[in-house]
Amino acid sequence: MRQQGTWQGDGIFYGADYNPEQWPEEVWAEDVALMRRAGVDLVSVGIFSWALLEPAPDRYEFGWLDRALDVLHAGGVNVDLATATASPPPWLAHRHPETLPRTADGTVLWPGGRQAYCPSSPVFRERSLALVEAVANRYAGHPAVVMWHVSNELGCHNVHCYCDVSAQAFRGWLRARYGGLDRLNDAWGTTFWSQRYHDWDEINPPRTAPTFANPTQQLDFLRFSSDEQRAQLRAEREVLKRLVRQPVTTNFMIGTGIKYLDYHSWASDVDVVSNDHYLTAADPQSHLGLALAADHTRGVAGGDPWLLMEHSTSAVNWQPRNVAKTPGQLRRNSLAHVARGADGVLFFQWRASRAGAEKFHSALVPHAGPDTKVFREVCRLGADLKALAEVRGSRVEAEVAILFDFQAWWGVELDSHPSVDVTYADRLEALYRSLWRAGVTTDVVHPSTDLSGYKLVLAPTLYLVRDADAEALHRYVEAGGTVLVTYFSGIVDEHDHVRLGGYPGVFRELLGIRTEEFFPLRHGEAVRLDDGATADVWTEWLHPEGAEVLASYSDGPLPGVPALTRHRVGAGAAWYLGTRLDEAATDGLVARLLAESGARPPVVGAPSGVEVVRRRAADRSWLFVVNHTDAEVRLDVTGAELLTGTICAGGLRVPAGEVAVVREGQTGVGAIPAAEPRPSTVA
Repeated sequence: MRQQGTWQGDGIFYGADYNPEQWPEEVWAEDVALMRRAGVDLVSVGIFSWALLEPAPDRYEFGWLDRALDVLHAGGVNVDLATATASPPPWLAHRHPETLPRTADGTVLWPGGRQAYCPSSPVFRERSLALVEAVANRYAGHPAVVMWHVSNELGCHNVHCYCDVSAQAFRGWLRARYGGLDRLNDAWGTTFWSQRYHDWDEINPPRTAPTFANPTQQLDFLRFSSDEQRAQLRAEREVLKRLVRQPVTTNFMIGTGIKYLDYHSWASDVDVVSNDHYLTAADPQSHLGLALAADHTRGVAGGDPWLLMEHSTSAVNWQPRNVAKTPGQLRRNSLAHVARGADGVLFFQWRASRAGAEKFHSALVPHAGPDTKVFREVCRLGADLKALAEVRGSRVEAEVAILFDFQAWWGVELDSHPSVDVTYADRLEALYRSLWRAGVTTDVVHPSTDLSGYKLVLAPTLYLVRDADAEALHRYVEAGGTVLVTYFSGIVDEHDHVRLGGYPGVFRELLGIRTEEFFPLRHGEAVRLDDGATADVWTEWLHPEGAEVLASYSDGPLPGVPALTRHRVGAGAAWYLGTRLDEAATDGLVARLLAESGARPPVVGAPSGVEVVRRRAADRSWLFVVNHTDAEVRLDVTGAELLTGTICAGGLRVPAGEVAVVREGQTGVGAIPAAEPRPSTVA
């Protein structure tokens, strides 16, 4: 179980992945000098070093890593030391080709990239844990090591393997889940299409089939695959916990399109939740996606501070068009993560590589060297983070929650559903962005989370719902909460079995409605509502059963049928949206929900495009203000501005593209130490 506060240093950690093995040793001293200049105090080392640390089975060569850690320690740089298991060396596949993963159609995935291993392979498990033990034994007491880094981005490229080894492991997982074949057959609905199983050996992963595979078989295989990756994390952690005293982490990939890893179930296996996040270059408002990822990471961490293990100083190398960050964007992105709960800001990577697949990925030290825009901004950020040391350990204040369940995501996007246009992230992102535009901070949490502290809860496209979670949401509303449920929610149980009696299934009583039939729309087709809103993708034949009708369709296949309802339940209210509203109408709906629930932004009246988030400790609070616009903004905020070392008693002025962090309420002279001169943010 994670323990809050066991992993942080004296301030906000700052650093990067560092790969000294890619460079001549004479470069290392220069690296450390530049790290000190930039304010870097934590680097991840050894992530992809297995082939160097163990060039042949059971032959270890640690000399280069000994020297690298000593150089870093002498320079005052802490180390997050990797177990080095992230990608096996070529000799493993050469000697044990059975460790290679296979796709659903049987294609072997060969070495030459990374993560070319079957996550269920006992050979891989044995060899990887032997390496973990050897590394941990050697460096458990090294003074530079303050944290341990299990593998790297587990499941990024090999989350699913369909080989015979995986098939055997899948059967074992199913035996543990169901106990007997009768229970499995019932859960999988195998009376359909003559699929009933009479022997465990008849069961395989959902390999390529003539037509749609059994949906519950698919869902269970996705659960199994996430659990196999988690099992590797847990196995490595167990070795470390026997041998080392430092905290253990691994880098999640929340908000980067990684779908098939149930990070909510993994959080208890690390001492600190870490995340990697990269902007979507094609999105001109990618900072909203950043905010959503950070808020979701905080939700996975249970509200505790977390560690940003990787992001980029500028362009990445793996998107179709790798857009460079504009001046000031590096700083805004990094401090937005801190605003939303990160107590450490790290990048991939320290020095841009000369060779390999990621040689065009940005770094703290670019190919052009330190005399660059990027490195100057890196140094400025280092000074900023030093000035924010007192924020460490505080928690983000939020009055709104969005429910997120990875397994609901998997379920809603299985095949043979009413419309391919219904996707999980669509309404999640639309509602989140409306809240962001309204200036409201939002926690993104699992449906099993205690919701009693929130004024408003949103449940977008929560297709798969467990009984206990549905009952908890009902109790939340009865106690005075406000909830919005959107279409295609509550439809199935955890086995992907439809909840009978009418849609939205388990939420019918809460919402006071019953839908008898879905009426998905054709591609490009739109409908209008009688309140002037436009919608597309989805409509449904809905009957109020106690709910108040707030808007109905004025055209399309269901004119006069309700589209938006509200149901009083106990001291609260449950809203239902049965269609896909456009952006303006979504903003309007969110405004109504905020007004009814009483949820408010940290600062009322902040202009659109200005991000304001409050972090709070027991005795004080801080406002982070990130100005994403091209105009100066003024806010009615009083306190000590930490990044400039000045006092704002008559309001706060934040120039275009700049950031301010205000310790609220403190206006006396000498309230904070003098800081290096920066652009003024004091009105």
